[in-house]
Amino acid sequence: MPMEWVRGKTIGHGTFAAVSLAKPTNRSSGFPPVMAVKSCGISHCESLVNERMILEELKDCPEIIGCFGNSVTVENGVRLYNVALEYASGGALSDRVKNSGSSRLSENEVRRYTKSVLKGLQFTHRNGFVHCDVKLQNVLLVGDGVSDAVNVKLADFGLAKRAKAAGDSNSRCEIRGTPMYMAPETVAGGEQESASDIWAVGCLVTEMITGESVWNNCSDVAAVLMKIGIGAEIPEIPGKLSNDGKDFLGKCFLKDPRKRWTAEMLLRHPFVNTVLFGETEDQISPRDPFDFPDWESCSPAPELDCCVGEESEVRSDLPVTPPAARLGRLLTAQEPNWLVSESWVEVR
Repeated sequence: MPMEWVRGKTIGHGTFAAVSLAKPTNRSSGFPPVMAVKSCGISHCESLVNERMILEELKDCPEIIGCFGNSVTVENGVRLYNVALEYASGGALSDRVKNSGSSRLSENEVRRYTKSVLKGLQFTHRNGFVHCDVKLQNVLLVGDGVSDAVNVKLADFGLAKRAKAAGDSNSRCEIRGTPMYMAPETVAGGEQESASDIWAVGCLVTEMITGESVWNNCSDVAAVLMKIGIGAEIPEIPGKLSNDGKDFLGKCFLKDPRKRWTAEMLLRHPFVNTVLFGETEDQISPRDPFDFPDWESCSPAPELDCCVGEESEVRSDLPVTPPAARLGRLLTAQEPNWLVSESWVEVR
């Protein structure tokens, strides 16, 4: 079915392309009611064509932004190449980090976002592609970005490429991507494979924690590239990060790409495989039965507004009684009469 739509307001700009909201003209077309259409002049559409082709091959991954097709239009006398994409109403993760201010993102939130990014990269790498431009601006929030189980999606595959086959000795390709996120082997030798995406994940996680680029202390791009490609230094690991988080970043920032962990390996790391959706970083695990919220064993079970098989957050508006008061309910001023035995049960 041909894709027919009406362009709305512009919501983003790139070097050659612009992103606009769009609505399908036919409600029964099967397209969502709101889409994001990325457009550029037909003479500069190579990157956008590449993105559409790769997204078509990666369409079965829920952690990668969806693609609904392409079209060519003539607007104001200019021929445009258009790609219709899934609309992520939460915007870019870079904006989420920027708007968090001095409070920054909680570590649990960082873990959730990182897990989704890794799932998207695992699928990308398994299907023989390298993203080449993993960064906060290319990770998009879906829903409200907080309560959804799959809360971010990997986007902008315009610079992505096919991974080099094992044993391929052809000359290395040109360097792609953003200098601040580039891996040492990319800067030093032009090697840009799946391991390079993992280095960028480390940069992304660090930036979510600190709110600043990993090489923020460098004055210019040339100095950054020299530090990445030649020196032995790795990005500074945030001190306030948990031990699991520090170890995770250590696995991403290994200088030797052959030793760097893969997306599949990192998904089994405790930094991300213990993520609790819907939880906050301030919650404390109960130390004893009286640390749990109020409950009475003889009361009927509450009715929960949730479905089997779905992750739901159970909330209670009842006041929480302090543990000492709950313990006091078990006490009585009346001395027990141990001689009364009618209701005793013999235990052997």
